[in-house]
Amino acid sequence: MKMRFYGLRDLDKLPQLGKLSPDERFALKVVAHVLPFRANNYVVDELIDWDAVPDDPLFRLTFYQREMLSPYQFRQVADALKRDAPAAELRGLVQRIRGDMNPHPSGQVTQNVPLLDEEPVPGVQHKYRETVLVFPSKGQTCFSYCTFCFRWPQFVGMDDLKFSTDQARRFVGYLRRQPQVTDVLLTGGDPMIMRADNLASYIEPLLEPEFDHVRTIRIGSKVLGFWPHRFLTDKDADEMLRLFEKVVASGKHLAFMSHFNHWRELGTDAVRRAIRRVLGTGAQIRVQAPLLRHINDSADVWARLWQEQVELGMIPYYMFVERDTGPRAYFELPLAQALDIFRNAYSQVSGLARTVRGPVMSAAPGKVQVDGVTRIGGQRVFQLSFLQGRNPDWVRRPFFAKYDEYATWLSDLKPAFGESRFFYESDEFVRHVA
Repeated sequence: MKMRFYGLRDLDKLPQLGKLSPDERFALKVVAHVLPFRANNYVVDELIDWDAVPDDPLFRLTFYQREMLSPYQFRQVADALKRDAPAAELRGLVQRIRGDMNPHPSGQVTQNVPLLDEEPVPGVQHKYRETVLVFPSKGQTCFSYCTFCFRWPQFVGMDDLKFSTDQARRFVGYLRRQPQVTDVLLTGGDPMIMRADNLASYIEPLLEPEFDHVRTIRIGSKVLGFWPHRFLTDKDADEMLRLFEKVVASGKHLAFMSHFNHWRELGTDAVRRAIRRVLGTGAQIRVQAPLLRHINDSADVWARLWQEQVELGMIPYYMFVERDTGPRAYFELPLAQALDIFRNAYSQVSGLARTVRGPVMSAAPGKVQVDGVTRIGGQRVFQLSFLQGRNPDWVRRPFFAKYDEYATWLSDLKPAFGESRFFYESDEFVRHVA
């Protein structure tokens, strides 16, 4: 199967969009001028139920809705398009709106970029002691763009906010000096959009003896959900699988960090064959996704998603809370509701699927899990803990926040029991992230 991409300029050419009203098609176009739009023929032809649009979850996962912008933002862009505003004016308007959408949350630019010889290392984030993220320069796009994606600035030309390795590959020199790093995560964009030889140029140096401290190589990718033919019929599909086998044969662990947002993505013959081929290399597939209103905000959806993952040989890993960026108002749910969905789904599956952790916020200080709601001393509180932290001493240290039925993110929460701030907001935390 040959891949074909559809972008903003193709929205008037897709016959399937005839299922939408003229207002819905115009709204899609308005939002796609602000947030990046890309879909491929596998998603369009095999995943979306066009008889159910605009309510189909896979449609909402890839095609924009009016409510993904605020009414004011939408009206501004719609008015500019209707009066055929000059390109420079439209571009300036769009850039201002993007800047208001918290394009790089959780300190990605200000706190996560490491230094090598007192210079920033391009295309690298190092937030947690053991794990380094690498953004290959040729892996800066995806097979389709998810409408909720927190990496959307990578795709819209905001170069000052873009993570990408440089030609000198300084990340290799940085890793050489970080003996505490055990895990390297190749991310993007999507590294699997690169040719096999390009991906190998990032992975194979890490198989040399000088990087024996790197025990696990992770690849973060949506490819199984959006283009399983990458492992079936693409020209270098077999070469890619041989690269995976080489990593495993070297003695390192290869973790394929896959993204599936809905069980319907697991339903095609192509994805099931692709999963078998990846697992056949000795790689392990772990699956993570955010909880998204309008797409998977149902315990039954998550229970079926986790159960089918286990049946296919994959490991449920994370249920994330939608990040505080981009069109978050459309997708976010209160933490209390997220916890209810997680617990109800968790109760429906066997122990093999209970490897999953959630709901988890990947916030500035670390990965914070909402462990539960309880009552202590007559006060209703959230109990939370760090699964990962900028300071490793924070991990699994429980802390408490006042119960707030409307809170959707860590920054919405207030300390319980009369405390003025959470323990990680102490002076020690400020010094640690400075």
